[in-house]
Amino acid sequence: MHTILLVEDERTLRELVGDYLTRRSGGQWRVLPAADGGEALLLAASQPLDLAILDVMLPDIDGFALCRELRSGSDLPILFLSARSAEEDRLRGYGLGADDYMTKPFSQAELFAKAAALLRRSKGEMGRDLLVSGGVAVDIPAHAALVDGRRVDLPPKELAILRLLLEERGRVLRREDLLLRLWGWDYEGSDRVVDTHVKNLRRALGPWARCLKTVFKTGYKWEEE
Repeated sequence: MHTILLVEDERTLRELVGDYLTRRSGGQWRVLPAADGGEALLLAASQPLDLAILDVMLPDIDGFALCRELRSGSDLPILFLSARSAEEDRLRGYGLGADDYMTKPFSQAELFAKAAALLRRSKGEMGRDLLVSGGVAVDIPAHAALVDGRRVDLPPKELAILRLLLEERGRVLRREDLLLRLWGWDYEGSDRVVDTHVKNLRRALGPWARCLKTVFKTGYKWEEE
């Protein structure tokens, strides 16, 4: 059972999302709804949490300040869910240590997938020694990639991209999110650096490059065969 803190001041959306996450998880997620930051902090202080989903625009304190409070002395996974889509808001969220950032309107199925991935990672389920898809594998302790059983030497960034793709297979990884997660919020170069590394990664993957799909004007995803 996972306990999820959902902070959203719009009642209808809060109820819809809470019901969906509970139903989609088969009752394995207990969603604690909060209408503002003060209520959220009281809930967080009263019991252990596994994940927090935060709106940015709240009636008392904003989601960024709430994120700082929740992250104080804690590694609680945090996902922002906000109508504020400006790049500076996304950068600020990641700079505060948020793990992911979604903008409204959004797909509830994608929200569930992102939340599930964060829960798996925080519980160590993503930390298993070997990630495998078809003939491609990432040996995490050895910091190595294998294609059809043979080791392939990849630069650190390309290995990191491949690991994220395998960890979150089937989910679209946005180009700007890859940039923020792997290069940092203070990176000042072009986001096309991601495309260059993906192009090189495809060459190294040989026939399995067909699993690395480009999502037009968005990013990349790994589709298993």
